[in-house]
Amino acid sequence: MTLQERLDELKAKSKARIPPEARAIMERAIQDLRRSGITGRVPGVGDRAPDFTLPDANGMPVSLGGLLARGPAVLSFFRGRW
Repeated sequence: MTLQERLDELKAKSKARIPPEARAIMERAIQDLRRSGITGRVPGVGDRAPDFTLPDANGMPVSLGGLLARGPAVLSFFRGRW
């Protein structure tokens, strides 16, 4: 099975478990975002992230610049579950 086939399968399963009313809201929100032009400003693979500071698990501030000073860093974005 190719990656695209697997992604298509996961998408179909997701659509089957999400109630139609919720799915309609999600799809409308996605279309609104696309129409807004925001997708043209999304960083691409390999683009540099701007420096930022967020609290760690203990509430202590951690900056991307500080992490990069120690070596490479990987950013992972978790959007949660709808």
